[in-house]
Amino acid sequence: MARARADTDLMGANGGQAAQHNRRVVLRAVQRDAPISRTELARQSGLTKQAIARIADKLIEDGLIVEARRRQGLRGQPAIELELNPSGSFAIGANIDRDHLTVVAVDATGTVRGRAHHEERFILPDRFLELMRDALTSFRRKKLIDEARLVGVGLAIPDWLGEVPVIGFPEAYHAWTGFDVRAALRKLTHHPIFVDNDANAAAAGELRYGLGSESRTFFYILANASLGGGLVINGVRHGGTAGAGAEIGWLPTGQSSDAERMRPLGRIFSLFILYDYLRQHGVDAREPKDLLALDARGRALVSDWLREVSRPLAEAVLHIGMIIDPDAVVIGGRFPVRLIDELLRYVSERLEQSGRPYPSIHRAATSEDAGALGAAAMPLANMIASDDA
Repeated sequence: MARARADTDLMGANGGQAAQHNRRVVLRAVQRDAPISRTELARQSGLTKQAIARIADKLIEDGLIVEARRRQGLRGQPAIELELNPSGSFAIGANIDRDHLTVVAVDATGTVRGRAHHEERFILPDRFLELMRDALTSFRRKKLIDEARLVGVGLAIPDWLGEVPVIGFPEAYHAWTGFDVRAALRKLTHHPIFVDNDANAAAAGELRYGLGSESRTFFYILANASLGGGLVINGVRHGGTAGAGAEIGWLPTGQSSDAERMRPLGRIFSLFILYDYLRQHGVDAREPKDLLALDARGRALVSDWLREVSRPLAEAVLHIGMIIDPDAVVIGGRFPVRLIDELLRYVSERLEQSGRPYPSIHRAATSEDAGALGAAAMPLANMIASDDA
């Protein structure tokens, strides 16, 4: 049975502008709580059953929702339940970072219909646009998306991509500074373009496809080539006044009496830092998959590094808990799942030893392609929120 919600964006309205608002309310409720019956939609929204019936019929006619099945086991006539029509809308999501580009084509339910991935370091803007053009062309040629129902292209990109120094940063990478990526993407497609920080996008993706079904307030730690953070409060991604909210990579960690050990968390925990640690010990790893192919010595080195990283990470989780008091802290990104699980075990042990209250900590459901899936969620969310929905 659909869960009752007090969310104001699921409440119907009366008045001159009510028709489009109520249509959005119903579509949003179906997206969040499907499968859901017309009776439950009426109960959630406060609209009459007759109004819900009219709106649902129009959404079915427009191909945005479908009658999925009849619910059995209840008294009387089984209720007909509504779901999003997977082919009712499509979106493209891309995630560019210092070590990769991932592009996904998803349907209305978030199911990945197509994926293009390039494990390539320090991709420059011209190369990025070339690979994006190839991905869009491939998706169209293979008919993985219905162009007429493509609602937009989203891009998840780290802030200050061409400015923040990371290990191996080439001088040419400054080309990203001042590059108008939104304008460049407009030359590839006439569909709406959405751009956001990669960690914010990953948090939005987790809200829609992962922990968001259970928790409405959580902090997302994105561990990729570099470190980032995203914050969701009461089901809404919170970017802050300047859009730099939850930027956990700059959080100082360490004992305040030991200035040499007071380092930003982003200088301690990331894929590039792990690769460099292994290199210093004579082990070559340049991609996430390399971390799963290490010999016994390499695996032991990774475990040692994860144990060491767990200390400042647990400290960060305690700070997040005190300042934000979220339902959960989520860790995702391109670290292999096995390594995230091992890290979470060490962090949990340190949190328990701290003797202080702390939020629950979990692995993200959308780890590897979190940024790209979150980027695709942006145009889909906009479609549901827009007057054209």
